[in-house]
Amino acid sequence: MSADDQKRRAGEAAAERVEAGMVVGLGTGSTAAWFVKALAARGLDGLRCVPTSEATAELARELGLTLSTLEDTPRIDLTVDGADEIGPGLALIKGGGAALLREKLVWEASTRCIVIADSAKVVKTLGAFALPIEVVAFGHKTTANRIADVLADHEIAMPARVRTAERGLVRTDGGNLIYDAKCGAIHDPVRLADDLKLITGVVEHGLFLDLADEAMIGLDSGVDVLTP
Repeated sequence: MSADDQKRRAGEAAAERVEAGMVVGLGTGSTAAWFVKALAARGLDGLRCVPTSEATAELARELGLTLSTLEDTPRIDLTVDGADEIGPGLALIKGGGAALLREKLVWEASTRCIVIADSAKVVKTLGAFALPIEVVAFGHKTTANRIADVLADHEIAMPARVRTAERGLVRTDGGNLIYDAKCGAIHDPVRLADDLKLITGVVEHGLFLDLADEAMIGLDSGVDVLTP
């Protein structure tokens, strides 16, 4: 079974956790897209959905889901989203889709959060996937220097690199930039998360700690459910 098939299984299983009338946070990325499709197919009454990116909002709108915002629905019953890595205690690295700020805002407004993924995303130590760090565009190179100092203090030698695409610098829906830090291994995620947030110019980082209540992992044989 392919990774995409495993993602689909996880997304469909998570969609079964949604009940009519709920306010649901919709994640961003290829795995979250399977959840959005499965949720729309259920045709539940009274759903209101808060998307974490413009791309997810467009997909949900096309599928006929009713959209809302954090301003209109500040409390969310359940958020379902993917992850780039799932470590011990359901510590996560997210942000490969450049939506980490909006994702974290929605996650933190949610009563319950489920992370969905294919089996390859489960790791023993976070850090093989580059850690996304969202920064303000103004003076971003000086911010990158401060990020490098923090990474060095955590024995991470590689400096963070600004994310680019064919069109140039990648910008988030909020107009910020993404720096990716190839950490190799993150031995103290809590301290690194705290240190990064103290840097002027850093808006958010992709370490999602103590936020996921449950993980649904797609396997060839079905879906495995993990808890912290």
